[in-house]
Amino acid sequence: MRTKSGVKLGIALPQGFPDGNIDMDLIRRFAARAEALEYSDLWVSDQVIGKLPILEVTTQLAYVAALTSKIRIGTSVIVSNLRQPVQLAKSLSSLDHLSGGRLTVGLGLGTTTRAYSAFGLDPEHRVSRFMEGIQIMKALWTQSSVDFDGTFAQLEGITMEPKPVQRPHPPLWFGARVPDAMRRAIRNGDGWMGAGSDTNEGFLKEHAELQVMLAEEGRDPTTFAVSKRIYFAIDSDEARAMARLRTWMGSYYGNPDLADRWCIVGTAAVIAENLIELVESGATHLMLNPVFDEMEQLEIIAEEIAPLI
Repeated sequence: MRTKSGVKLGIALPQGFPDGNIDMDLIRRFAARAEALEYSDLWVSDQVIGKLPILEVTTQLAYVAALTSKIRIGTSVIVSNLRQPVQLAKSLSSLDHLSGGRLTVGLGLGTTTRAYSAFGLDPEHRVSRFMEGIQIMKALWTQSSVDFDGTFAQLEGITMEPKPVQRPHPPLWFGARVPDAMRRAIRNGDGWMGAGSDTNEGFLKEHAELQVMLAEEGRDPTTFAVSKRIYFAIDSDEARAMARLRTWMGSYYGNPDLADRWCIVGTAAVIAENLIELVESGATHLMLNPVFDEMEQLEIIAEEIAPLI
């Protein structure tokens, strides 16, 4: 899909279903049509426990990988502290093979440790746990035999095969919004994705800080992806769209008021205007996240919005 600016447009797969029914036909049709329209990539979110019916990220992406052949797939983001790193490394390497090397791995800390007890985890030292897990995965993906003496895991002569198709490993994008987390993304990753909970103004501020950090860390900004998730609804009736967004946000995040703070609603021209602001600020990738009427909005983005940005 071509845009005037060259920005890449990704889109979220249908994943959360408030009515309780997983619509597999919608997922199949959406993935196929997104590939035909030449979207850059398809994304899924991570929610292991919760009331909203939502498929597990690597399982859903393995299914979508078999339905498609060109479009990239990505996780936005896996809360990796809730996964055992050796097992996660194996799952992601397998997924990279199943997709033919089309995987982008988005990782993040998450905003809370509320679920840690359900996974048998101590909420203390979550940053060091996060970083250790990334070290373990990178080692397993790149080394023939791994010895690792960590705080949370010890590996002695551990081998994992197959290695990922992409070398040295799939691109790692970090979800981050505070300075320390953004610096971790620069030092350890290949890209950064601004949160869907962030406003355009917040993203602009964070992106400016990111550029300073890239220079300080000696990273080439042209090789470091900059993305932003955008929750939106295309509808000439803004009140109707916002009501539907509030319902979805209440189901997914447990707080319908988030729709008023996070989401962009309006005509295709209004949505395009907001996206142009993000592109002009330096975004090289946008992850668009409709949450209802997904097939219709998929088409409108390609026909009416992409040509404007």
